Amino acid sequence: MGEVNIVKLHGIGANPYSKRVEPALRIKGIPYEFIEEDLSNKSQLLLKSNPVYKKIPVLVHNEQPVVDSLIILEYIDETWKNAPQLLPDDPLERAKVRFWTSFIQQQLFEAMTRVVTCDGEIQAKAIDEVQGKMKVLEEGMKEVFPGSGSPSIDGDNLGLLDIMICSTFSPYKAYEEALGVKILDPERNPLVFCWVKALNELPLVKELYPPHDKLVALLKVVRENALRVSSST
Repeated sequence: MGEVNIVKLHGIGANPYSKRVEPALRIKGIPYEFIEEDLSNKSQLLLKSNPVYKKIPVLVHNEQPVVDSLIILEYIDETWKNAPQLLPDDPLERAKVRFWTSFIQQQLFEAMTRVVTCDGEIQAKAIDEVQGKMKVLEEGMKEVFPGSGSPSIDGDNLGLLDIMICSTFSPYKAYEEALGVKILDPERNPLVFCWVKALNELPLVKELYPPHDKLVALLKVVRENALRVSSST
C-alpha cells in the first residue's frame, strides 16, 4: 500500500498567499481539504499550527504543520517529487528562480500592499516604487526568458515563478477598479503583462479566483479597514 497523505490547507479564499499554495497542490494532483479561516477570529488549530506568526497559509501534512507560503511551496516540491517540478533541477537555474521569487515577495508585493493600505503621499510614493520595481522585474525576466518575448505557459507544467506571478498579478483588473491605480501596464511591462494574460486564461486559474466584482469589493474592504486603523493610531 502507498503512503497515506492527509493534506489540509488553512487559508482565505482570495488571499494572495493562499493562492500561491493551491495551484501547486492542484498541478501536483494532491488531494487536500481547504479550511477557510477568519483572521478576526482565528481557529485554535491555526494558532496551534502557527504559534509564532499566527498567520495563513498553513499546510498540515499528516498532522505536521508547515508555515510561510514560499516554504510551503518548496516543501510540496520536495515531498511530492512527481512532475511538474516547481523548481528547476539545475542549481544555477534554481538559484535564479529563488532570487526573483524573493524579489517579487520582499520588494514588489510589499510595495503593492502599501498602495492598497495607504493613502496620500505614502500611497503616491508606493505607486512610484511599484512602477520602478516593475521595470526591474520586466528587465530581469527578459534575461530569464531570453529571445522568447514571454514565457511559454502550460497549465499542466507551471513552475514557482508562474505561481508567484499569478498570485501577485492575476487580479490586476480588480486592483485598477478598486484603487484607480494601474499596477500592470502593457506598454511599460509587455512581457509580464502577456505572461499574466496567458495565466489568467488557464482553467486552473479561473477556478481558483472569485469573480471580478467580488475581488473588487474585497479589495475595497481591505483598503477601508487599513485606512480606518491608520487614522485611529
